Amino acid sequence: MGKLAEAGMIWTMSGDLGAGKTTLTQGIARGLGITRTVSSPTFTILKIYQGRLPLYHFDAYRLEGTHQDLGFEEMIGTDGLSVIEWPEYLELDMAQPLQITLRRHGEDEREIVMETTNERYYAMLEELQ
Repeated sequence: MGKLAEAGMIWTMSGDLGAGKTTLTQGIARGLGITRTVSSPTFTILKIYQGRLPLYHFDAYRLEGTHQDLGFEEMIGTDGLSVIEWPEYLELDMAQPLQITLRRHGEDEREIVMETTNERYYAMLEELQ
């Protein structure tokens, strides 16, 4: 997925704790050529990694119930790939992202569903199949 990413793309990730959102983001980072260790930004909310494109990795879980303008919208959808875990806790007016839902089926099995209404992502989804 990281090899197919383009600047300005927004990918949201939803799923229970432990479903694999950060693990998937680590694989996306490898596809972007990022060699640094990618870890969950749960406590910092945002981590930025530089590869072929910047990766803006958000984890909005700790923002549940807050209604603050933290300036994140200035980075989302710009020069890099924005990957947003727990997007329901960010109040952003963003273009229709690629919505990725992860579901756990046992310890070692995951189901990944990707949906969008944004034509920009259709060719990428076709190539991934």
